[in-house]
Amino acid sequence: MKKLFTKILLPLMIVLGTGALSSCKKYLERSPLTDIKETDPYKNFRNFQGFTEEIYNCIPLLSVNQNHNSINLGEDEFWNPLEQRLISYHIDNGNYFAFNQVFYTFLGTDGSGASNVDPTNKGNLWGLCWYGIRKANLGLANLDKMTDATQEEKDLIAGQLYFFRGFLHFQVMQYWGGLAYIDQVVPTNNVIKFPRLSYQATADKVAADLKKASELLPSNWDETTAGKQTLGNNNDRINKWMALGFLDKNYLFAGSPLMNRESTGSSTYNADYCKKAADVFAQLLQSAESTQRYELAPYSQIRDILYTWNKGGLVPGLKENIMHENMAGVNFRWRRNQVNDYRPLVIHPTGIKVYPTANYADYYGMANGLPIPDAEKADAESGYDPEYPWRNRDPRFYNDILIDGEKCVTNGGAVGNNEFRQYASLFTNGLMRTSDGNNKVWTGYMNSKVVAKNMNDVEGLALIENNTFALSLMRLADVYLMYAEAAANGYGTPQSTAPGYSLTAVAAVNKVRARAGMPGINAKFLGSTTSFMSELRRERAVELSFEGHRFNDLRRWLLLTQRPYTQKKAIEFDRALTNAQVYADPRNARVRNFRETVLFERQFTDRHYWLPFLRDDVNTYAEFKQNPGW
Repeated sequence: MKKLFTKILLPLMIVLGTGALSSCKKYLERSPLTDIKETDPYKNFRNFQGFTEEIYNCIPLLSVNQNHNSINLGEDEFWNPLEQRLISYHIDNGNYFAFNQVFYTFLGTDGSGASNVDPTNKGNLWGLCWYGIRKANLGLANLDKMTDATQEEKDLIAGQLYFFRGFLHFQVMQYWGGLAYIDQVVPTNNVIKFPRLSYQATADKVAADLKKASELLPSNWDETTAGKQTLGNNNDRINKWMALGFLDKNYLFAGSPLMNRESTGSSTYNADYCKKAADVFAQLLQSAESTQRYELAPYSQIRDILYTWNKGGLVPGLKENIMHENMAGVNFRWRRNQVNDYRPLVIHPTGIKVYPTANYADYYGMANGLPIPDAEKADAESGYDPEYPWRNRDPRFYNDILIDGEKCVTNGGAVGNNEFRQYASLFTNGLMRTSDGNNKVWTGYMNSKVVAKNMNDVEGLALIENNTFALSLMRLADVYLMYAEAAANGYGTPQSTAPGYSLTAVAAVNKVRARAGMPGINAKFLGSTTSFMSELRRERAVELSFEGHRFNDLRRWLLLTQRPYTQKKAIEFDRALTNAQVYADPRNARVRNFRETVLFERQFTDRHYWLPFLRDDVNTYAEFKQNPGW
């Protein structure tokens, strides 16, 4: 990425900036084809859209980090502990400077397959966000040059540019805090001395741009005259609902405890920002429900939200996806990530490995809707029993987590018909827990949300070119849960609604749970917003598991430094049944000596709530302040 930015993108940015600010110089011996007027990129919709399209490359790419899905940076996953190149390793050890190199990088490398941590390189998130912001400002400064265009075409261009300026600022401020908001073309020869704003002051400027974008953009590009030129291929073009969705999220983050503390000193929710978020979320949800532009996917198709299996490269998401991550190389990700990361070497003998932590698996409560208070102790109220730890669990547990005794290879012959390879051997001293060195299944669980349970076998590998994986930056279930959080903390109770919308905060959570066949939140959690939030946070952990949200959620809730969120655990147990009995019904298998052990505990302090800026940057001028503790 460093080579890409320094050799291609940075020179291109300078050329674009210089071309917009000064007249073209005349050079001898140039081809007539180079006589391009500085107004040409902006004069009509086709040209200006071509200019704008490049900014889509600045949308963050969550997956494909260093050829691996090292994207879940909370307490949710445990990687091979010797893989020191991955961002998860550095976050675990508090080395946030490494974040700048290895997170959000296209293919994670320079394209050659080589990848090294360079703590002095901000990487793709930082570099391309600022590149995209500059290009959006160039476009907005040249809107008056778009003379050969209809009003619809002018609105489409302006709406995209306002969206990207606000959206890309938001992507950076999530991690670094309040920023200087760059809403003008800064001459390349100027000394920049913009002071940092507070988080909430920056969020207000983001909101202004996203609100403008929502007013200019269509609900569906296919229904516009300009969009008919690319009819059927417009689903990922920026639209009104993407703008409203990130306007909402921007307000909710601004109202969250971490961001409110940075701005006001108070570690509570800011009710005013939460009300703003709830009001816009309500507008988005009402429209989605009335028009069916976006819908919760049926649970029978839940896997198609994240990946499609053997469907000829069909892009996942269904109507639940509102905005995808960057789609660069979307058909290449299965080969790089999904094949290599999630099964031990005894099934698929390449790559490095990652597994769900035991404490994260505990968030998946019981089928009756109640949480598990302590995984090592029986609980009469919920019905949980550590002798039967996988019995009567939330249906999403069985979808997302692969447990001991489940079949994980379709073709037994591919693994020599070895039962401990064909069926998950995840008990203490089982083959998958012992045979692969640091690539063994450390935690006692395997992931089956982002790959099929039996994906890593010979038959599956033969189909990898037909499989497609892409995360959503925002999907409808996330919107319902964010609305619930905003409404409860803005308007005061779990039973609160945003004005003009009938859905209460608790009803919004229950709508997501009902999709999976789960009952609503138990009444004992509905007496106060504080108790309601404990279940809402658990619901976000379950519904959005392994989709890259957890780290920012823990940060904004001010929980990242608190136990138990600093711990990563494994389960240990012995089988109490014959192997054949376990394989016949793994969900109801009885075990002995069930216990959890701590594999790793993060030693975080308050400084780990924000990423540091590079020291060379903060030494550039006095108004550019470093984040506390760095």
